[in-house]
Amino acid sequence: MAKRTFKIFRFNPETDEKPSYKTYEIDVQPAWTILDVLNEIKWFQDGTLTYRRSCRHGICGSCAMMVNGINNLACELQIATMKKDPIVIDPLPGFEIYKDLAVNMDPFYEALKRVKPWLINNDPAPSRERLQSQEEFALMGNSIACILCAACTSSCPSFWTDGEYLGPAALLKAFRYTFDTRDHGLDQRIEALDNKHGLWRCHKITNCFTACPKNLNPTEAISKLQKRIVEEKL
Repeated sequence: MAKRTFKIFRFNPETDEKPSYKTYEIDVQPAWTILDVLNEIKWFQDGTLTYRRSCRHGICGSCAMMVNGINNLACELQIATMKKDPIVIDPLPGFEIYKDLAVNMDPFYEALKRVKPWLINNDPAPSRERLQSQEEFALMGNSIACILCAACTSSCPSFWTDGEYLGPAALLKAFRYTFDTRDHGLDQRIEALDNKHGLWRCHKITNCFTACPKNLNPTEAISKLQKRIVEEKL
């Protein structure tokens, strides 16, 4: 076991005038992740520390946070990959702080609802399933792997400055369904997408691509969706 130092953002809006950082020294086992460290602190050193976590397997997206200035999943980020101390842990930027590392995700989910992230198809249902060829499925790329952790959206300066901006996660979901050959819902999504708070707010700086723990590329998806919207209008 190696002793490592962690500098963690602390803020309780009900009792604190401003945020601060608290430093913890932890004996870290070789295979530990950031989430293991947070659990160690919560369970054995400081029960007041607040953060979100659930599946521990990089599937639910609950434990997204900023570590050493980069958004990531606490359950996947290995301590062994970080050589310098202190390791600084912050909440996702751009969101209201509920407490410590837990933020208000309501704006993120509200933006998601606006793009109708579900299959829209009013044709009579087939007897078994709506089939796709491998080529049709490939049009969606790996966008179906998004776990809605908000790491991409909270890394985006456009999101920080525009409270109505959909953000890259919602736009990636819009891409996923618009490019699903079984979906007929673009006309229902276009109002949310085709405006200054939607597709055209993206400036292609690729922070979202860098931040995504699943190596997805929202910037590329947004570009393809912009082209599709222009083609529809023409």
